[in-house]
Amino acid sequence: MIKIILAEDQALVSGALAALLRLEGDIDVLAQAKNGKEALDLCQTMRPDVLITDIEMPIMTGLELAAEVTELKLPCKMIVLTTFARSGYLRRAMASGVRGYMLKDAPAEDLAKAIRTVHGGGRAIAPELALESWSGQQDPLSERERQVLRLAGTGSSSSEIAKIMHLSEGTVRNYLSEAISKLNAKNRVEAFRLARDEGWL
Repeated sequence: MIKIILAEDQALVSGALAALLRLEGDIDVLAQAKNGKEALDLCQTMRPDVLITDIEMPIMTGLELAAEVTELKLPCKMIVLTTFARSGYLRRAMASGVRGYMLKDAPAEDLAKAIRTVHGGGRAIAPELALESWSGQQDPLSERERQVLRLAGTGSSSSEIAKIMHLSEGTVRNYLSEAISKLNAKNRVEAFRLARDEGWL
């Protein structure tokens, strides 16, 4: 039996996924998490074989969750299940130790097959992303620039970002300026939009 944990913040989607996967004779859904932090805690206590995670979730994103699972050397293998067919997201997911990247509009049997493939040590990438993923532009942002830009995109001012990240206001402005320059953007709003559209945030 392949033991899995689902990390998905939309209750309806999570419930439907769990119900579909429980129809498979060899897959057992141990638990469902509403955010990345909850999923990380469950992975540490329940030790699933496979973690299936969305990308955009509160508290901790799926990509941050994947990086933490890898950092902590937890034994579960990871699959990202998302609506975002963006090469930037796929590259970051793979760099964080993710073994599968599937899209939510794929048939349920494709997800079950991906779970078995990843559990067996293979990789499972959505066919429409497999080729495109390496043709896009490389992510030029550092992790700090990404964090600052993400907060700027929510409308936070430089002083608010400085407080949240425990940095000086000048350092925040430097990170923003660097990100704007790297993305050839006119301002922080355009930089956020460009980075988000590429899947770099």
